[in-house]
Amino acid sequence: MSKKILVLSANPRKNSFINHLACVYADAADKNHQVKRLDISDMQFILDLSAGYKESMLMEDPLQEFQAALEWCEHLVILTPIWWGAVPAKLKGLIDRTFLPGFAFQYEQGKLIPKKLLQGKTARIIMTMDTPPWYYIWVQGAPALKQLKKTTLEFVGFHSIKNNMLGPIINSTQDTRTQWIQRVSKLGFEAS
Repeated sequence: MSKKILVLSANPRKNSFINHLACVYADAADKNHQVKRLDISDMQFILDLSAGYKESMLMEDPLQEFQAALEWCEHLVILTPIWWGAVPAKLKGLIDRTFLPGFAFQYEQGKLIPKKLLQGKTARIIMTMDTPPWYYIWVQGAPALKQLKKTTLEFVGFHSIKNNMLGPIINSTQDTRTQWIQRVSKLGFEAS
């Protein structure tokens, strides 16, 4: 069954391994599915909410495009590097600026937990890191994965969120990178 898939390359640097993996995933998924691919490196917007959620900000075109693609998709794939144990500031800024009350969630009078407005969607998070993934999980506690999976995507209604951690990148061989590319291609083809 064909899915609507949004692939987000979340490395602010244009020529990155993450960007290459996003192309690989999208190309493989495009064989059987409808695919939109967005590169955060192409998006120009103010990163922070200087007034928090107290005042609305003008929504730049790339943010409107991302929100429209997010509403359209059935499956979201986020490919991101891990920097200092977390996601890049530009990805955090994209989330802060677009996962807004009234779009991604809605507080309701007398209820502690907001209504999830992006229900029914699935996701996959693919992370690259210079740390060995086992170390990132067991020693550092995988903070970026928890942030994206639990406190962002599940909070707004996503379910069945899967992840892959690839690393360490810094000293990886071409053979290892080829294996990672093949794994990401398979994930794209299966749309999982």
